[in-house]
Amino acid sequence: MTAHLPLSGIVTTLNNAATLDDCLASLQACCDELVVLDSGSSDATCDIARRYGARVLVEPFKGYSAQKQSAIEHATHDWILLLDSDEALASGAAAEIARVLAAPACVGYRLRRREWLFWRWQSPAARHNRYVRLFDRRRARMSGQHVHESVVAEGVVADLDALILHRGDRDIASKVDKANRYSTLQVMDRRGRRPALLGARLVLYPTIAFLRYYLLRGHFRAGWAGYTAARIHAFYAFMKYAKLYEEACRHDGLDRDA
Repeated sequence: MTAHLPLSGIVTTLNNAATLDDCLASLQACCDELVVLDSGSSDATCDIARRYGARVLVEPFKGYSAQKQSAIEHATHDWILLLDSDEALASGAAAEIARVLAAPACVGYRLRRREWLFWRWQSPAARHNRYVRLFDRRRARMSGQHVHESVVAEGVVADLDALILHRGDRDIASKVDKANRYSTLQVMDRRGRRPALLGARLVLYPTIAFLRYYLLRGHFRAGWAGYTAARIHAFYAFMKYAKLYEEACRHDGLDRDA
């Protein structure tokens, strides 16, 4: 195998025993160390992590972005591969990562992510989102958002032909619950909007979100699973702007029934 820069695999966890095996097994194929930062799991999460030789640390949950940043700072090596506990590298990804780390030309790399849609995988012909997950931590850090946090790199970032498999939501109920929780967190990141503007978005954006997700991203290729995922995505967009509108009206002291 070609020699490459040492790599730390980073995962944050909370009761993720159901998916952590696949995650850590895939990281083990290309990482020189595994760091798991747990926030108080009551299942077998920490035992599984130790079984893979991970260095397991426990800290109170500080928010998605802050928790991941803390985990990154615990790493021994400068190059980081960051996965969520319900993600795993697909076949061939480890070899591609090792190849670029033999002589990195950028400060970070975006990996493609394929989504599990309730009972089937997203079509390979659909558009996969890309996220910066491989990066030099000396030139990058977490964005600080309460939700949909991302890695912000200071320098050139390139796309990498490596795939992440994401088993994010095991069923429709879990997806709807996440939409409710995440839309509440988004209010914290988007406060200060004018009610009039939010009202227009509340009416228009859910439909736009559905069409973008279902047609432009190609989830129609996944049959009813894709249609259901697109409808919940539209519901998430509606909840986000409805909660922002509620927040703005309360802040401005508006009472529509007065």
